[in-house]
Amino acid sequence: MLYISHIRAAVRLAACMAWFAALIPVQAVNLALRLNFARKWPISVYRIFNGLLGIRLAVVGKPEKKGPVLFVANHTSYADIPVLGALLEASFVAKAEVAGWPVFGLCAKISRTVFVDRNPRLAVRQAELLKERLTEGDSLILFPEGTSSDGNFVLPFRSALFSAAAIRIGGEPVVVQPVSVAYTHLDGIPMGRHLRPFFAWYGDMELAGHLWQFLGIGRSRIEVRFHEPVTIDRFASRKELSTWCHAVIAAGVARSLTGRDRPAGPAAPLPAGESDSRAAVSPAGRDPVEEAAA
Repeated sequence: MLYISHIRAAVRLAACMAWFAALIPVQAVNLALRLNFARKWPISVYRIFNGLLGIRLAVVGKPEKKGPVLFVANHTSYADIPVLGALLEASFVAKAEVAGWPVFGLCAKISRTVFVDRNPRLAVRQAELLKERLTEGDSLILFPEGTSSDGNFVLPFRSALFSAAAIRIGGEPVVVQPVSVAYTHLDGIPMGRHLRPFFAWYGDMELAGHLWQFLGIGRSRIEVRFHEPVTIDRFASRKELSTWCHAVIAAGVARSLTGRDRPAGPAAPLPAGESDSRAAVSPAGRDPVEEAAA
């Protein structure tokens, strides 16, 4: 049985709340003065959060730097936020109700999260909101499952959420980069299916109780894989892009969870006019993993 340390949970919670209280005035000034540092500040914040929570990141591949970029990732837990936030200079796209959550809602706001209402009647307005942020040069992080999973597999993607991929800036399509996030180890030991629910928050799990358990367990290792960046122009439709991203991300998660070398998903279609002289997107050999404390 997994040991939950209530002392560790209390210490981590107190440390995170103290850090959170200290950062709010700084980011409030950044946002009020519209400083460019407002985009970079959350990265430092999330890296410290990861350290306080005992999260160690293992990174495979590189995030696309030529923005704006639409990063598309699988969603397992609220812990995905500091994990991806520590690696990407980007804002999250979240459902509107998150803005009203205690603590997490405020954290989302100071991170310049884009809140969207998934009511189909507001689809045009939501698309304009995303286009506005992308046009300003902001990269975005999207969870196209629309909810969180148990961390053992990737739920189907909602292709309608890929509407941002069709946005064109200066006549050029937005770059889309799939990202796999997998919770792989606890205290240096590979994490099996029976342990992953202590990290994955899904279904009707109660938030407060789950968060306390998460705070009270040991040090975790989370593997993040950055896959080939593409644009919607390489696909016949938004749905085809969604299907390809799902296949690549799901393969990446499976590869991280099993620790086995396996194909990393299908290669994306080549741009029109290019011959297929490239190597595979991710060779079957072992990937170079960059370990980081945050």
